[in-house]
Amino acid sequence: AAPIRAIVEHRTHLSDLDLVLPDGTTHLTLSSLRKFAAQKQQYTRLLDGIKLESGVVIKDSNLLRDTQNGELMLPNGETGFYQYIDQQGEFVGKGVAPGFVVSVGWKNFARIVTDPGIQSPFLQIFIWTVIFSTCSVAFTLAIGMVLACLVQWEELKGRGFYRVMLILPYAIPAFISILVFKGLFNQNFGEINMFLEAAFGIKPDWYTNPFLAKVMILIVNTWLGYPYMMILCMGLLKAIPEDLYEASAMDGAGPVQNFFKITVPLLMKPLTPLLIASFAFNFNNFVLIQLLTNGAPDIIGASTPAGTTDLLVSYTYRIAFQGSGGQDYGLASAIATAIFLIVGALALLNLKLSKADKQL
Repeated sequence: AAPIRAIVEHRTHLSDLDLVLPDGTTHLTLSSLRKFAAQKQQYTRLLDGIKLESGVVIKDSNLLRDTQNGELMLPNGETGFYQYIDQQGEFVGKGVAPGFVVSVGWKNFARIVTDPGIQSPFLQIFIWTVIFSTCSVAFTLAIGMVLACLVQWEELKGRGFYRVMLILPYAIPAFISILVFKGLFNQNFGEINMFLEAAFGIKPDWYTNPFLAKVMILIVNTWLGYPYMMILCMGLLKAIPEDLYEASAMDGAGPVQNFFKITVPLLMKPLTPLLIASFAFNFNNFVLIQLLTNGAPDIIGASTPAGTTDLLVSYTYRIAFQGSGGQDYGLASAIATAIFLIVGALALLNLKLSKADKQL
């Protein structure tokens, strides 16, 4: 036997060899580094058509015969795949890859509305996407605004140190923080569950319980997003005149009243366009879902890959690249178009409700 190194060096020449056995019909070609094997054509084209046992005549020049089992195949113009046919000439079984391009029109959009295996997960994921985006904006805004007011408090000692520590999560790349939290929330070995078990005797199933998985995602996203809101509020607080707080102090108002009567109203107007942008960003926050849960736990009964923690953007990605039946770019493109229309409509609605378009 030749050494492997010699075979690799001459592999190109060995691949070109076509060895014919004495019967004159069997050909041997290189199938592995140590083996020549017979290669047979799996499909033969029947240009003249054929008459089936049932009496049905097929004169399609694209008719193929499977040489291994003798069954017949025809191209299905609706699915874009070759499929086996029965004795009546009807398509049976699944399509054989690779397929070919066919025009489907509005079929993929209709599937979103009519297919129960797509419609129900789509609505469920859409509702969760809106809730996730809204809660993320609300939580990060509330925490960021409160912390901005605290670090701007002149009587607070060490304000510079607190500012640096609170902004630090924003300086760390998001994917690193997400992977760290993925380990912290590990159900068996994560520090968070270890602390909860030691303190309260509980071990939450963060990755298998749909509700807890969503809570975990909101916790992580709030941690990642509050520094951005805090920085914005710190800058906008400088623009509020001190005379307003002095006048309220003369009227006997306290810090809490000043916060809700002066600070919040004056900050919300310039923050409105940024909040809308933050909502749109969280609406398509693919990295968080992909790295933290990958959409798990899965939705039972869905005909496409779908998880209870999926956002519309991650749901679209899974349909396009992780489908059990193959890559479904058509349906994924239809859902992506729907996402574009939904985000655009929500942005216009927010602008109208907040009257931000008139302010700008």
